[in-house]
This record gives sequence, structure tokens and C-alpha cells, in this order.
Amino acid sequence: MGEQDKDIALWVFGYGSLMWHPGFEPVERQLAKLSGWHRSFCMWSIHHRGTEAAPGLVLALDAQETAQCNGVAFGVGAAQQDQVLAELRARELISSAYLERHLPIRLADGREVEAVTYVIDPTHVQYCADMPLERQAQVIAQAHGDRGPNDAYLYNTVTHLHELALPDPDLDWLAARVRRIKSGESQ
Repeated sequence: MGEQDKDIALWVFGYGSLMWHPGFEPVERQLAKLSGWHRSFCMWSIHHRGTEAAPGLVLALDAQETAQCNGVAFGVGAAQQDQVLAELRARELISSAYLERHLPIRLADGREVEAVTYVIDPTHVQYCADMPLERQAQVIAQAHGDRGPNDAYLYNTVTHLHELALPDPDLDWLAARVRRIKSGESQ
């Protein structure tokens, strides 16, 4: 166990809004990779970025054997562990569409650790995989929930992925398309 590992009681893997708004101060922060899962707008948002009447879309990790998702790993100290987990569960498990899993991730420094990760439940009513990108763009351009407009969530995620040198071509396309939709362009 490395010297820095002694202070970390819990790792959390962020791939969407957790990357830019974890809601806690980590002991350590590193780029990380999760194998067997991919980031996609495959979850209807009926709270944070949409409503039940007009759902938005949020990112989720969808299982895919050959996929890899790049994100950020946050190391949480023992003194914060219970509070961080309680806050994450209140935020992420609001509708039970996400499942909390402890999955192996590889940190940028080469360490392999287990991290709390929120993945989509493919049997949940909010699961909406394989939606065409154009349809996703139309939904994201219109939706708004209790945490703000759906497009702000997309733009923040894309901005932070670029700042971390982890661009996602599908999300880049969506951001550009949503901007065109919101400016009144049809295509």
C-alpha cells in the first residue's frame, strides 16, 4: 500500500457531473479508466435535468464488454466516508435508476482500486439505450429540471472532458447540435 493510500478509505468514479461537481473535497483526484462500461445518455431524467411530464437525459454507465470509460477518481478520507456516501446516495439514487456498484478502475498512476460507481439499471423504466443522437439532441435542447437546463449539464460535461484531455466524440457532436437547435437552426 502506497503512502497516499493510507489516507483513502473510499474511491468514487465520476464520468458525468461528478467530474465537475463532486459535492465533496477529495483527498486525492486522478484520471481513471473503467473497463466494460461506456458513458451514454441512456437515462431519462425526471428530477435533476427534466420532469416526469418532460423528461431530460442524463449520462449513465451502460454495460458493454469491450468498452472503456475515462473519468475521474476521487479518493475520500475515512473521516468523510460516511457523509460522502450518504450525500452521493441522496443525489444518485433519487429514483433507483442507478445502481451503486463497487468496480475496479485503473488510476492514471497505474494503481488498480475499487471505486463506488453509479451504473444504469437496464431493467428500470428510465433506461433508454440506443436512442439516436439527433433525438438525444432534441430532448436535451428542451428539457429543464430542478438542477437547471439539460443543455447546461451537457455543456459542462463536454467542457470538463476537454479540460481533462478526454474528449468524447458523441458528446462533442451533441453539444454542437444542441447549440444549433437552440439558435434556431433546423440542421
